Amino acid sequence: MWFLVRMAFWLSVVLVLLPSGGSQPAPNAPVSASDAFSAARAAVDDMRQFCNRQPEACVVGSSAAVAIGHRAQAGAKLIYELLSEQLGPNDTGSDAVDVSGASMASRDTLKASDLAPAWRGRSPGTGASRPPDKPCQTDCERGR
Repeated sequence: MWFLVRMAFWLSVVLVLLPSGGSQPAPNAPVSASDAFSAARAAVDDMRQFCNRQPEACVVGSSAAVAIGHRAQAGAKLIYELLSEQLGPNDTGSDAVDVSGASMASRDTLKASDLAPAWRGRSPGTGASRPPDKPCQTDCERGR
């Protein structure tokens, strides 16, 4: 339903902005901005009360919107499956993906050296003041 409202809005904007061609004289009815704003607000308030006045129309419109949503979702899924079947994993440069979303080509490819934690301390011979096995008693305790 909102699609129709948006389409009607943009169509009216386009029709207002098109040149008139000069065949009809322009009406001489001055409308102030406050009058236009109050008329627009009254129209919005009227649209908000539509479901109170016509509950059957709202129920039918809601079910139609849900049905259209399901059809659009099914169509998108069909197009996605068709494209993924046509392009295949080798054409896109991506790895094959299983149901859980994990890449099948990247399973169990780490070596033991990859899993080892990176060294974060000073390397030997860079001016370390104490041996690595001696506990820190001066600089570390003071927070340096």
